[in-house]
Amino acid sequence: MGFFIYMSDQDFLYWSGKKLLKAFKSKELSPVEVTKASLERANHIQKECNAFTDFFEKQAIDLALKSERVFLDNAQEPRLLEGIPFAIKEEFAFKNSCRSSSSKIFKDRIDNYTDVYIQRLLDQGSIPLFKTTTPEFCLLGTTWSDLHGITTNPWNKKYTPGGSSGGSGAALATGACAIASGSDIGGSIRIPAAACGVFGYKPPYGRNPEVPYGNLDYYSHSGPMARSVEDIILMQLSTAGMHNQDIASMPIPEDFDGNSNLKNIKIAWSDHLCGFEVEDDVVINMKNALNLLEKNGAIVEYVDPKLPDNILDAAGTYLTALWGTSLKEIAKGKEELLCAYTQKFIEASKEKTLSELVHCNNVAWDAYAKFGPIFDKYDVFICPTNAVTGIPADHGYPNLTYDFNEEVRRTEETGDESMWLTTPFNMLSRLPVMSAPTGFASNEVPTGMQIIGKAYDDNTVFRVSLGYEKAIPWLFDKNNRPKL
Repeated sequence: MGFFIYMSDQDFLYWSGKKLLKAFKSKELSPVEVTKASLERANHIQKECNAFTDFFEKQAIDLALKSERVFLDNAQEPRLLEGIPFAIKEEFAFKNSCRSSSSKIFKDRIDNYTDVYIQRLLDQGSIPLFKTTTPEFCLLGTTWSDLHGITTNPWNKKYTPGGSSGGSGAALATGACAIASGSDIGGSIRIPAAACGVFGYKPPYGRNPEVPYGNLDYYSHSGPMARSVEDIILMQLSTAGMHNQDIASMPIPEDFDGNSNLKNIKIAWSDHLCGFEVEDDVVINMKNALNLLEKNGAIVEYVDPKLPDNILDAAGTYLTALWGTSLKEIAKGKEELLCAYTQKFIEASKEKTLSELVHCNNVAWDAYAKFGPIFDKYDVFICPTNAVTGIPADHGYPNLTYDFNEEVRRTEETGDESMWLTTPFNMLSRLPVMSAPTGFASNEVPTGMQIIGKAYDDNTVFRVSLGYEKAIPWLFDKNNRPKL
């Protein structure tokens, strides 16, 4: 067959990248058709959820035409992500596009280079469609800024899609792309993955190369988001490995063998750690997911992870001290252009001392000394991703209230770490973590769980995640998609 069959039904917008590749090879679908339909969907979603900061229509269609020729000519082997529609988080540099960091300070900044993480995904044939929204300097677990406005959750627009990769999460949940980039310094991949009902992977520190100076911050990770674990794995195969710009980057890990068998996988779990309070719906959905894992052969046992209760305070101090100090220098003389939450964050950083920063690393050592031995007996540890689902789309100083089990609560002015169970695993950054969807809360916002592996053991996390995904056929079927 030397031509493509064009489909009248656009259900393919919810297909995985791997399924799209198969359809491209059989000429059931064209990369051009998928790219045009994805851009059309994104333009509609922009009116509904405000998830995008920039569109690359001409460039995307030109690249899709080149990918189309690869499948038509059969002269070369398609690359790992050939023709797959791809979302770029706004904070990443993409040559000749704006990287504002969602701040009025940088609203006109155009990059003349592309970050290595993005370049590796492009080199494998992905099609860049648009950039996605973030909070200013990625400071929140929600997604809004004075520059770009408020991004809403497509499942319930009253609430947030999470942050800081909230635009990427919304794009995936609505079928506007198959894969998306994210970054995670306190949960910014996993929080929106859970809130939007998709998968998000925080790789172990050093697994994906970063750009200076963030590459030397061991809390910081670039990583993949997708509706499918197989796509997460394809993205990791594309991006992992050493890079001469990043001294912390690591060699390519052992290839994942595709094993999704859960038989005799030993799973430890807890619904509460570090003093977190978790909503009832989140716990119920996670327990249902654990029952499903057990039915498919896993051995599931409750454990007390014994993480120290001061881990959240220490992680908050670490982030405020380093991040706030760097932002203070960036914003010097332009403070009036900053969002209120950024100004508050910078003010809090001025109170931190070097001895407090040293103490944070002592807490990290203590935390891993207590948590690490779990992996002497178990293959993975599972806990909730987000403790709360009822977080307003504009949450973040000065808007500090949220819903918890139908009760109105209030967060601290300078941080909202108590609403997500993600930050402890940025402190324990060598542990790979997947956020996987578990269902929906009564407010229709998705819930998620974290699947945490032992240090640098990506493949066991992939195995459990893939086995779990195959056991949940409801994920983004026609009855489980945002109704916009």
